[in-house]
Amino acid sequence: MSTTYVPLISSGTAGPLGVLHLPRMWQKVSLEAAGKIAAGYPGIGKGYDSMVCAALGLDPEAVKKFIKESKPTYPAFEGWVKKNAKHLDKASIHKLNVSIAGYIHDDGTRKGILSANGLTDDGSVLPDAINLNNLDDWYEFHQSVLK
Repeated sequence: MSTTYVPLISSGTAGPLGVLHLPRMWQKVSLEAAGKIAAGYPGIGKGYDSMVCAALGLDPEAVKKFIKESKPTYPAFEGWVKKNAKHLDKASIHKLNVSIAGYIHDDGTRKGILSANGLTDDGSVLPDAINLNNLDDWYEFHQSVLK
C-alpha cells in the first residue's frame, strides 16, 4: 500500500523568486511524479498551476518532465525555472501575484468548501481562493491522516 499526501504548501507562499504558488506547484508535480499525490489533486491543474505556467511562459509538460526525471529540491526547481521561463521580470511576477491573490472562487466552490468545514457562508471567512483552498487542504489532510 502506497502512502499519498495532501499538498500543504499554500498558494499564498512564494520562494526566493517571489512567485506565489510556484512552491505548491513544485510539491504537487513532485508528489504526482512519485505516485504519492492524494486523490483529487492534479500535478498541474487548470487553476493556479495553469496561471503560473502561462504567466511565466513555462510549458506544463516540460515542467512535469523535468521534475519527474530530476526530482529536484525546490531551489533546484527555481533554478530550472530561471533558465526556462520566458517571462520572469518583476512586472510579470507582480502581475501574476496580484491575479493569484485576487482570485475569487465561484459561489458553488466557496459554499462547498465552507460547508465541508462546518462553516456558514455568512461573509465572515475571507472569500479569496487562497484562503478557501487552504481550508480545503486542511480538511482533506484531516480526513485522510488524522481522522
